[in-house]
Amino acid sequence: MASNEDKGSMSVREAGQKGGEIRKEQLGPEGYSEMGKKGGEARKEELGPEGYSKLGKQGGEARKEELGPEGYSELGKQGGQRVRELIEKGKQSE
Repeated sequence: MASNEDKGSMSVREAGQKGGEIRKEQLGPEGYSEMGKKGGEARKEELGPEGYSKLGKQGGEARKEELGPEGYSELGKQGGQRVRELIEKGKQSE
């Protein structure tokens, strides 16, 4: 049986990536973002609160493993800094 390279075709993953890039160009950044939000909301309804929470924890654990202790700590510091900036901005606008 011939491989994908022999047939000149692409893998399912490559085809999906290509299709995603084309769709992203069609919708633009705002439209693509909106599509992602709608998908997230649909998934949230499908899983229910407990399932969605579990999914988030799994994602967090995977990210923690990917970054390692130092990287995960740095990510937390960046998030904390962003929160401080938003609080300060809110105080200034009052």
